[in-house]
Amino acid sequence: MDPKNSKDKPKTEPIAKAQKNFIIPVLLLLLKDWNAHGYELMQKLTMFGFEYVDQGNFYRILRQLEKDELVVSEWDTSTSGPAKRIYSITSAGEQYLDLWANSLGQYQKMLDQFFNMYSNFFVPPSFTSKKDDNVDD
Repeated sequence: MDPKNSKDKPKTEPIAKAQKNFIIPVLLLLLKDWNAHGYELMQKLTMFGFEYVDQGNFYRILRQLEKDELVVSEWDTSTSGPAKRIYSITSAGEQYLDLWANSLGQYQKMLDQFFNMYSNFFVPPSFTSKKDDNVDD
């Protein structure tokens, strides 16, 4: 990031990029448990912790996952009203989810190391009591 333009960029930019990438394994994980309509998946993403899910990008991601054969969809005409797509994970999607889980596990180890190291810089120094200082004066 260019330091000159840093005041123009939102402070959450890296978080937004991480969320955009992280949405894929979360969607696959949600679909591993049950088949769902798009709007149900959006609600589950919000409950999972995604603060904002752009509807247009969300459906583009679903279409790309379908194109990559990680998910499939079929039209649900069983209810009254307009037909809705029901999404489900494929076996290729399950394999891709496993890859993500392994990668995230390795990343979690690095994050743990980072926060252990980071917290060492902010732990207040231990204090000794006056009683300990005055021993054998």
